[in-house]
Amino acid sequence: MFTPVPFEEETGHRVPGRTLRPVEHTARRRRPKLAYGILAVMGAVTIAGAQMLFSVLSTQSSYELSALAQQQRELTWQKQILYDEVAGLSSPQYLAANAAALGMVINESPSYLRLSDGAVLGSQQASVYTSSIDALGRGSVPNALITQVPLVTAPDATIDGVHVPLTDPAVDTATPPSLTDGLPTPTTH
Repeated sequence: MFTPVPFEEETGHRVPGRTLRPVEHTARRRRPKLAYGILAVMGAVTIAGAQMLFSVLSTQSSYELSALAQQQRELTWQKQILYDEVAGLSSPQYLAANAAALGMVINESPSYLRLSDGAVLGSQQASVYTSSIDALGRGSVPNALITQVPLVTAPDATIDGVHVPLTDPAVDTATPPSLTDGLPTPTTH
């Protein structure tokens, strides 16, 4: 395809440098070298392998995070169970029951020792061997955390009376009871 060569209108001559001419030969296409092709394929395989490796590593870390979260929940439950046991063992009912098992009685008219000068304040009478206050709390509301805990001096006795050991392998004391039947309700009179 040829286009006309522009002329200058005043002189009628051709404008130098603006001539168009046809291409005589087409440029010879070079064949791609085999090394470039192999390099491109190896690069694609390397990228795909790296993506797979990172995918496996991120999946593995998510499984580890899930396992650690489950372990943290179990440790939180065990911590709460231990906290409840410590709260029961430090309750006034359990301390009073152990004091009574050791032979201590509650004095109705206590005496006090003032440390600054060593003076004894109060009636200074010895207490009788019996107490008017029931240390085992049989008239009070029972503490469910310590009903089966043995007393210090009598391993076979509890606040409720006879100790019932929880040696049944079917009973798991490390986890809280399941609530499949609803929330436990206390028996009232």
